[in-house]
Amino acid sequence: MLERIFLIDDDPITNFVNEHIITELKVAHQVEIFTEAENALSLIKNESSQDKGSDLILLDLNMPHLDGFDFIEAFQQLDVGKASKYRIIVLTSSKHSRDLQRLATLGIKEVLNKPLTKEKMLSIV
Repeated sequence: MLERIFLIDDDPITNFVNEHIITELKVAHQVEIFTEAENALSLIKNESSQDKGSDLILLDLNMPHLDGFDFIEAFQQLDVGKASKYRIIVLTSSKHSRDLQRLATLGIKEVLNKPLTKEKMLSIV
C-alpha cells in the first residue's frame, strides 16, 4: 500500500472521481488533492528530507498558471533526495505527439490517458 497519492488536476470533478477510485481500492493511506500545481510543489519543497513523502503523483498536463510541464521542470530542480521519494505519472486527456515527446524529453515514461479506472490504478500500484 502506498503512503500517499497526490492528485494534481484543476478539475474538481476529476479529482473527486479519482479520489473515490483510490479510496475504494484502498491502495493508499492518504490522498491529497491539489487544483493548483503550485500548491503541491510548495508542499513538496517544504517537506523535510526525513519525511516519508508521497509515493505517487498523478499529474494533469493542461492546467492554468503552472501546467504539468512546468511542474515537472520545477520538480526536477528539487534536491535529489527529496525528489527521489516521488513517482510521477501523467494522467492526461492529451494525445498530441508533441506532448508525449516533450514528456519523454523530461524523462517521464509513465503516461495514462484519462479517465482513471480501477484497472489503470491497479496496474500502477
